Amino acid sequence: MMVLPSHNSFHHCCQILLALLLFSLQILTHIEAYGLKVEVLPGFEGPLPFQLETGYVGLGETDDDMQVFYYFVKSENNPKKDPLMLWLTGGPGCSSFSGLVSQIGPFEFENKEYDGSVPSLVSRPQSWTKLCNIIFVDLPLGTGFSYAKNLTAHRSDWKLVHHAHQFLRKWLIDHPEFLSNEFYFGGDSYSGIPVPAIVQEISNGNEKGLQPFINLQGYLLGNPVTTNREDNDQIQYAHGMGLISDELYASLQKNCKGEYIDVDSRNEVCLRDLQSFDECLSRIDQYHILDPYCKDDSPLWRRSLTRELKESLSSHLTAPGLSCRTYGFYLTTKWANDKRVRKALHIREGTIRKWTRCYRTDFEFEIFGSVEFHASLSKKGYRSLIYSGDHDLAVPFMSTQAWIRTLNYSIVDDWRPWFVNGQVGGYTRTYSNQMTFATVKGSGHTATLYTPEQCFPMFTKWISKLPL
Repeated sequence: MMVLPSHNSFHHCCQILLALLLFSLQILTHIEAYGLKVEVLPGFEGPLPFQLETGYVGLGETDDDMQVFYYFVKSENNPKKDPLMLWLTGGPGCSSFSGLVSQIGPFEFENKEYDGSVPSLVSRPQSWTKLCNIIFVDLPLGTGFSYAKNLTAHRSDWKLVHHAHQFLRKWLIDHPEFLSNEFYFGGDSYSGIPVPAIVQEISNGNEKGLQPFINLQGYLLGNPVTTNREDNDQIQYAHGMGLISDELYASLQKNCKGEYIDVDSRNEVCLRDLQSFDECLSRIDQYHILDPYCKDDSPLWRRSLTRELKESLSSHLTAPGLSCRTYGFYLTTKWANDKRVRKALHIREGTIRKWTRCYRTDFEFEIFGSVEFHASLSKKGYRSLIYSGDHDLAVPFMSTQAWIRTLNYSIVDDWRPWFVNGQVGGYTRTYSNQMTFATVKGSGHTATLYTPEQCFPMFTKWISKLPL
């Protein structure tokens, strides 16, 4: 007698078949659309001692509509349990490869003169991937190796926010093994504007039941642009650091009445004082006031009186001196435009003709301050680390302290030094809203670029939920 399967066992068989079908489809689409391993990189000797994946995540309705490029480095400790972080470099429009190679990734350029061959890469001992899985993403579209049919339509603050959120959920669908890992969002400089808004959108999406659920824990920001009024604090900072005289400082305060950005064109005495200020600082590196002055390629704006953006946004790439930190940016451009490098990174041919470190054209500024997002995220209980290199003139630490004070949270652990190998690494203060503020002693804008030996232990303690 033939025994027919019960309704339950039949249903179970159907579930297994459906799961196998979905798994097969995932394999097929994975080959076509998602990340590929990179085992060897031109310029790096031997096989990579860490796991690197590169790939694209499509956000549009068609394959070539909106393609976001990313670099993913697995934690060198315990990828299954260590936190996952998405890193967004500032600009806006600077490739996250800058964060990977110049700041917190597992390799960096050897600082030697370019000879026409592929620039050499060496291991970075203070890589944050020693204890964290990190996705470095090229956003907004048009940045790095990310591309779109109609770039202009996709380049604004809010588009950047929505695209980063969409990217992350799609990336996690393709990497379900990281769904349970604690997730953090990181960035620096201009990222101080979009990142809090992105974190807010991720949180709201979780609350609405969007899938997959993101195990969001918090965020960290270095020398972050936050109010778009940071230039106003440059005067006080420059005076405190002995870059302008007491007399000029007093005159600026009197004649400009604390407003140094939107100056009335009829206020000639204020404009004259600002011109004197600019002359005093014309040969100072605004990103690290102790560094030698070098012409840089960064798109971060300068005050718009005598030092115009056109100074630093020349379309011709010239080599800075080897002693300039910007020499690394020059090597980056040479490296990323090498055919062998593009092949190794699995870059789609014909998508990006010339890679530029920072692409700022046609970007629409829509978010004019991110304090409200910080306040909202604090109420929801997310952890945050805000750190500032204390020799940064572009976004002075006092600007950052000022907006943190407006959040009006009580102090849990008051101002004190934090240490690296028995030496003061900077100063820190912790607030009741789980926000930690830290200065990084002797460091500049994008502190991780200047002092990785201090920033690595700072990050290690914070991500491990230990006091600095």
